[in-house]
Order: sequence, then structure tokens, then C-alpha cells
Amino acid sequence: MRLLIADDHPLFRIGLRAALEKEGFTVVGEAGDGLEAVRLVEIYEPEVVILDIRMPNMDGIEACAELRRKGYQGLVVMLTTFTEAAIQNKAASAGANAYFSKEVSPAELARRIQRLTANPDDSTFTPPPVPSLTPREQEVLDLLAKGLTAREMGEILGLKPDTVRDYLKRLYGKLDAGNRIEALEQARRLGFLDSP
Repeated sequence: MRLLIADDHPLFRIGLRAALEKEGFTVVGEAGDGLEAVRLVEIYEPEVVILDIRMPNMDGIEACAELRRKGYQGLVVMLTTFTEAAIQNKAASAGANAYFSKEVSPAELARRIQRLTANPDDSTFTPPPVPSLTPREQEVLDLLAKGLTAREMGEILGLKPDTVRDYLKRLYGKLDAGNRIEALEQARRLGFLDSP
């Protein structure tokens, strides 16, 4: 199976190439950014492209989307340290077949790629769903981020403090958070709030 690896860290590319070749793959090319990856895919026509997410010039998600626009039919595997659900959903929307952490062992990565190749329609790409917030829940979240109490939020929104607490309880549930700080951290990770 012919692969192309795109990552802006040369040492990581070298190590991954050696590990995958040991597992029986043929690495036909390496790219240091997304633009170069798209160009090399057109030249070498690999069956699998492994893309890092954060790269200069064009990131992995943009490169994936560009490859799909150009009609690339092979497998696109995102290999990254970023695990946020919002980023995973962007990768899926761009056309990625799989999304794996860089902490996966080369042998396990090889097995996953082989499984994907055997069943390309049965993608293992299963990003966690991003919860949806109602407009009112988003308002409560925005006020929560400003450090307001339930009573202060209620005064601004025209709600009773108990009603605000009900909204907070629902928010915590949707964000899988146990308290205010966890809720705000998760909301930022998911893109519901701007980073501090």
C-alpha cells in the first residue's frame, strides 16, 4: 500500500516513515505543509494520505478539503495531537476518513489503516458529536463566562434564579461538565466561546 505523509516536523516524518515501512507500507513521499501534500498527491497518487492538522501555508483540514475538491478518492487519515470535538468535526466535513492521535503506536496505526483500506465505506472516523445549544443556553453561557451569579444572570435575562440554575444544569449536562470552570473550558474547546 502506497502512502504519503504530511507533517511539518521532519523528525516525526522520518520516524513515522520508518515505522510504517517496517509494517509493510511503501511511503512514496513526504510533505512539510498542506500545499506540498496536495501537489505530491497529484504526482505520486498514493492510496493513503496521512495529514497533520497544524501545518504552515495550508493546514491538514484545508489540504484534505482541497484533495477532495480535486477528486482524490483515496483514504485521508488525520494524525494529530489535537483532540477537540470541533476540530474533529471540521476534519470529517472536509472529507477525512479517520482521525487518530499521534500517541497511537505505529503497529496500531498500520492495523487501523489496513482495516480502513479493506472497508473504505465503513469509516472508523467517529468524532464525538458537538452538542447544540439553544439561543437561551448560549446567552446563559455567555453570562457565565463573565463570572455572573445565577441571580445576576436572572436580572439581565428577566428570569428567576431557579430558572437560570435549571439552564445551568442543562448546560453542564450538554457540556459533560461538573462545575462552572469545566463548563467554560469545554465550551471554549467546542467553539461556543472565544478563547480567553
